[in-house]
Amino acid sequence: MKELYIEKLMNMASNNFIKKFLIAVSFAFLFSCSYSFTGSSVPPHIKTVYISVFQDRTNSGEFNLGDRVTKQLIQKFLDDNTLMVSSLTNANATINGTIISLNDAPSAISGKEQVASRRITLTIQVVYKDVVKKQTIFDKSFSDFTDYIATGDISNTRKKAIEDTINKITENILLGVVSNW
Repeated sequence: MKELYIEKLMNMASNNFIKKFLIAVSFAFLFSCSYSFTGSSVPPHIKTVYISVFQDRTNSGEFNLGDRVTKQLIQKFLDDNTLMVSSLTNANATINGTIISLNDAPSAISGKEQVASRRITLTIQVVYKDVVKKQTIFDKSFSDFTDYIATGDISNTRKKAIEDTINKITENILLGVVSNW
């Protein structure tokens, strides 16, 4: 139907400029009617959020993992600006998290049966609560991973893989909160 409408407009217009203009206007009109973006799925009464320090239950020995995840998540919310990060007493919602696991396992084996790359996998259980209505919005697990080369300076590439994974998973948590992703 859209194609037929555009074809009729093109036949009506003899001037090339008019054709281009009508096509652009038609596409804008047709697509604006066909699609709607509702924005965030944050309840309208929630304007502020408190993010508690995430508890590290991994027994991985990774230094300050809970603090690093929490700081990265707070920064994501500050950058996004959908919800204001606040103290617990001023919050309309809370986010609590528990880091369930941090795994480091081989992900690829070379032709010589040597580990070529490893995978860092991070899993976090997150509880997002509406303080105003005293209800849990969601209680779900988030997991993400990053592969890194298992040769050379493994210590630094592993650290970078952990930071990359924290970045990915905190982005997923933010999206889960602000857009119900």
